[in-house]
Amino acid sequence: MMLGAKAAAIAAALAAAGNLQPTFSAKVEHVRVDVFATERGRPILGLKPDDFELVDNGVPQRVELASFDEIPLNVIVVVDMSGSVAGEKLEHLRAASRALLDRLKAGDQAAVVTFSHVIRQVAPLSGDVARVREAIEQAEPEGDTALVDASYAGLMVAETDAGRALQIVFSDGLDTASWLEPSIVLDAAKRSDAVVYGVAASGKPSFLRDLSALTGGSVFEAQSTKNLSSIFLSVLEEFRQRYLVSYSPQGVTKNGWHKLDVRVKGRNATIKARPGYLAGS
Repeated sequence: MMLGAKAAAIAAALAAAGNLQPTFSAKVEHVRVDVFATERGRPILGLKPDDFELVDNGVPQRVELASFDEIPLNVIVVVDMSGSVAGEKLEHLRAASRALLDRLKAGDQAAVVTFSHVIRQVAPLSGDVARVREAIEQAEPEGDTALVDASYAGLMVAETDAGRALQIVFSDGLDTASWLEPSIVLDAAKRSDAVVYGVAASGKPSFLRDLSALTGGSVFEAQSTKNLSSIFLSVLEEFRQRYLVSYSPQGVTKNGWHKLDVRVKGRNATIKARPGYLAGS
């Protein structure tokens, strides 16, 4: 994908800070889709590849893999460190981040991106949870809010590793400082395998809703930051209950938007998954 000048500037800055080599490539040889399947509000367990029906641009595909809680996670935490996140809010955010990191399993990795009017990768993707925890504890709030830019930075971090990426984006207010247009970030999301969950403590999270919808995630609107720990843990638990479904596209074009439709055979299942992906240059 050809990046806009502003996106390229953010990429260059983060690369210098964290040795990032992001590439939003078109993954048409092998498509991965994170699928959350429920029935009567309960996750459906024990599904195999043949239990899924998957249609790519109207063409049925053969699911080759349906992995459940077997592949380690890359958890990218993108947190608001603008001036309004201070005092009690900051303590709640740190506590939620600690709780999240404490629930990671052997083999999982985590990274932290903080944002105010400046985007910082304070902890690169790593299995060293203590280092990641320390980075969150040392971050201090200041300045304005560049939510759109930070969300793009989180997607970049996700692209630095082929693992299964969960991105949690927390903000307590509206964007006041981003360079990027939301459309650039949403376009990148269409090409990324990361699943984004937004957590909004105030305001109308329209951008986070669009971003999470494109990646198969959700948005949580927190009435109070006192609930952040339970929200973060709920996100992680739900993500671990998702299936990683993969297939090699057959009979479809290699370029453009591919609409996806995922179902469970013979079940009245509710499916949460990305609506499609963008292929080609």
